[in-house]
Amino acid sequence: QVQLVESGGGLVQAGDSLRLSCAASGLPFSSLMAWFRQAPGKGREFVAAISWSGGSTSYRNSVKGRFTISRDNAKSTVYLQMNSLKAEDTAVYYCAAGSIRTIVISENGYDYWGQGTQVTVSS
Repeated sequence: QVQLVESGGGLVQAGDSLRLSCAASGLPFSSLMAWFRQAPGKGREFVAAISWSGGSTSYRNSVKGRFTISRDNAKSTVYLQMNSLKAEDTAVYYCAAGSIRTIVISENGYDYWGQGTQVTVSS
């Protein structure tokens, strides 16, 4: 059974940092991994993705230079380091895994999803 378990969310002030973690089990970690987020009243949107080797990454424009996605295949864990957080980063953050090798930013490219972790940034 595939499980993705996110952790690390919380309430922070604008300008602070957080690191989200996603522990994966039951799937080959040669999977494409990504983070999405969903703010209140909005649809889920792509945040960042990383290839199975870690050699390729992709970010949405609004987080480039502030967020960094990484993975530790030995620990079956993917991370999202979030710096210089803004109020508009407030959302539930979801970890996702896909079996394709090419990075995609559409939800349709991902087969498995975590339950999400809340990130709230106060201004």
